[in-house]
Amino acid sequence: MKIFKQIGIAGLLVLTSVPGYSEIDFTGSWTPLFHEDYPERFPGPELGDYMGIPVNAAGRLRGDSYDADRISMVSQYECRPHGSDYNMRGSANLRISRDLDPVTQAPVAFHTFIGFQSAQRTIWLDGRPHPPEYADHSWAGFSTGVWDGNMLNITTTHLKEYYIRRNGVPRSDQAVVTEHWTRHGNYLTVIVVINDPVFLTEPLVRSENWIYDPGQEILPSNCEPAPEVPNPPGVITPHHLPGTNPFLHEVADWYGIPYDAVRGGAETMRPEYRKVMGKPEHVPEKCERYCDCGKDAGACNLH
Repeated sequence: MKIFKQIGIAGLLVLTSVPGYSEIDFTGSWTPLFHEDYPERFPGPELGDYMGIPVNAAGRLRGDSYDADRISMVSQYECRPHGSDYNMRGSANLRISRDLDPVTQAPVAFHTFIGFQSAQRTIWLDGRPHPPEYADHSWAGFSTGVWDGNMLNITTTHLKEYYIRRNGVPRSDQAVVTEHWTRHGNYLTVIVVINDPVFLTEPLVRSENWIYDPGQEILPSNCEPAPEVPNPPGVITPHHLPGTNPFLHEVADWYGIPYDAVRGGAETMRPEYRKVMGKPEHVPEKCERYCDCGKDAGACNLH
């Protein structure tokens, strides 16, 4: 009887040591996959392409005014880090580590390190509240995570203003970003929901996927501002005044899409919009941009 009791106790100890769903481990090195939205995320989106974004008039105006020359001519933009929500969508590799409570061994926080600008973020798992509204904002923001089965739900607030798409579509500092992380073997899927009362009329939902890559080495990323293009004294940040941006029709003409459709907005994202979107002003005779993306995203090219 004593032997059976000892076996029973040992069995209980084994069972209590088996990780539950709330202990899914995301730690390790990850490489982003680009089978989703490759032209937007890697070579970069077309100017004036707001498709798939429930942008409002204010966000559209900000996008129309954007001029990428600011990155070369204005020092504070040259080394500007990504916001943590955009970092997960960029092209840099990712490393995740975690802190454990020394007594209970329960996860206290995940830490992410992104190669671009050595961006770091902490995702707190210990139930602490978010800071008050008047607290400082940062590129990383303030993130907390809560488990739902084997999915980690992450809420990020207190972000500095940044952009949603790399052609100037903005995301305000009032936005709340929710991420849903799940792991399937060597694959990490991140669903991102951006709620922005300033520039969006409804939540924007996007997703990214990563593959486990334990052999990679992520080195520090350093940036030092330097004059790249001469900027005469008194010249302000490069921009386009309302109605003066000459590039807004390019994407519609290149792909044979009605101009109003590329302007974005929640109404353009639904199937029924096809009934009212009209016809394109220009239809190209043959594909000239990103023609191979349907075959292999990794071979996507301009010609």
